[in-house]
Amino acid sequence: MALQRWKMVVTLTTLFICVSHSALAASKDQPVLDFDDEVEQNYAEVPVESIQQFVQIYSIVKENYVDAKNDDALFQQAIKGLVSGLDRYSRYLSPEDYKQLLQYTEGDIASVDFELMYDQQLHQWVIHGLKDNADSAKQGLRNGVAVFKIDDQELKKLNPNQVNSLLNGSIGSTLTLQLAQNSSPIILVRNKKIETDIQASVLHNQVLVIKVRVFQQDTANEIKRLIEEHSSSRLKAVLLDLRNNPGGLLSAAVETADLFLNQGVIVSTKSRSEGDQQFQALPSFEFQNLKLGILINNRSASAAEVFTAAMKDHGRAWVVGEKSYGKGVVQKLFPLSNGAALQMTVSHYYTPKGQMIEGVGIQPNQQYLLQHEMKEENYLEHVAEIILNRK
Repeated sequence: MALQRWKMVVTLTTLFICVSHSALAASKDQPVLDFDDEVEQNYAEVPVESIQQFVQIYSIVKENYVDAKNDDALFQQAIKGLVSGLDRYSRYLSPEDYKQLLQYTEGDIASVDFELMYDQQLHQWVIHGLKDNADSAKQGLRNGVAVFKIDDQELKKLNPNQVNSLLNGSIGSTLTLQLAQNSSPIILVRNKKIETDIQASVLHNQVLVIKVRVFQQDTANEIKRLIEEHSSSRLKAVLLDLRNNPGGLLSAAVETADLFLNQGVIVSTKSRSEGDQQFQALPSFEFQNLKLGILINNRSASAAEVFTAAMKDHGRAWVVGEKSYGKGVVQKLFPLSNGAALQMTVSHYYTPKGQMIEGVGIQPNQQYLLQHEMKEENYLEHVAEIILNRK
């Protein structure tokens, strides 16, 4: 047995060294795909001591774990652990997952393939509308099954709007579902596209409320059009409702901020591999006299936080609501030779005042939460009054 174990260690060590060298040799001309451009991919050398330690652990697991695991399963587990351990967004994509991700349009938002309904008898949220051949059904979920948590948030403490907002997010993103307090989490992909048209309404106090569900390519132009369309109705202020906005396109958030700023930094990014970047506002006086408010909650993320931070740091808008989610990363896709890919964080967003958004979020100027018993229209009226009363 000892001789067999030693042979296995030697074989695996040789394999790792061969793979490392062949990867170095084959990688010179392979591009890394990004949403915007292509960059050369560089490979770092792995210390021999680290390889030896991994091989030792691999050998122990292979021979002693209670259930037999083949080499492919163990390697996949190791790769996923390496990448997912970096942060909460980086992940290894199987060839199937990668192919599906490439079909998505960045800036779209989506939900899962079922709904949640509150069962008055069980006093729990249960799965509803799940089809037999749906992806979630293939993971063992069924209609009528109770859901305890989504992304570590206990559902029984939330209202219907809050529960539905947890199901929604950027298309291709994942959520974690927990059926009971001690059950294992189930990871689902948001792949059911949701319509994201910008909605606008004028309140009785002449405040134009613009609901932006996600920042997309034409968001800035649409907001500009809506403001101009209602300018004849003696608008007193504009309230941009960014609650539950998962982000979308950084370029769209920058363009939208540029509508209301005439100078200064909108956002900057810092990266070891990509270099640092800064996005500046262009001179413009189109909406400079328009009073502006922003409404956020703990599901406002990424590009929505970039826009909010720019408006707040420059004193251009009064931000109301609750602290935002705290997602401030730039990710890239690194394709692999077997058809799989790595989705990995390469940069962080920073506000105009130099504060990192990731893991921190944006604090509102004035905290004002939607109470469980309060109606949506009454809440918006109160927020609008807060904006109008600001000098």
